[in-house]
Amino acid sequence: MIAWLNGTFGAGKTTTARELAALLGARTFDTEFVGYLLRTAFPEPAGDFQHLPLWRPLVVENTARVHEHAGPLVVPQTLLVEAYAREIFGGLAGRGVPVAHFVLHAEPAELRRRIEDSADTQARQWRLDHLERYAEALPWLRRSAMFVDTTAKSPAEVATEIAARLGQGALPQPFPARPSPG
Repeated sequence: MIAWLNGTFGAGKTTTARELAALLGARTFDTEFVGYLLRTAFPEPAGDFQHLPLWRPLVVENTARVHEHAGPLVVPQTLLVEAYAREIFGGLAGRGVPVAHFVLHAEPAELRRRIEDSADTQARQWRLDHLERYAEALPWLRRSAMFVDTTAKSPAEVATEIAARLGQGALPQPFPARPSPG
């Protein structure tokens, strides 16, 4: 099982992922490192390595392989393009890896406050620039994910809520499996 923590940049996914992994006895797996690897060979199109067609199948392959060897995973990764999420989640489902898709959500004013108060000044503008893209993605995210309101909760409280939801049993797949090629 993979608990995929989605949400806008700066929403607390990485911190929550560490807390959740500890609660579940799982490992965290940050798929951004696949993008960092690709940067060595390819220029970064439009400022985001997710636009590289090779990134998505490599995320599926690497995540499925790590899951195969490590067991349950918590993946903190923003996905704001529905087609990319479908490709990744469908690819994982096609390999028999169930994904529980969560969105860590806070109201826009709270997100802006968190980003502006962040000590990471280098990433501040990047995160602020993506708030509009996140807002545009909300309709499809609401259809495919379980939302967790983080506005007044600590990462530990958010992780506890997600763990409780996971403990309640079978969760729907965000997108159906696609047949494997070949």
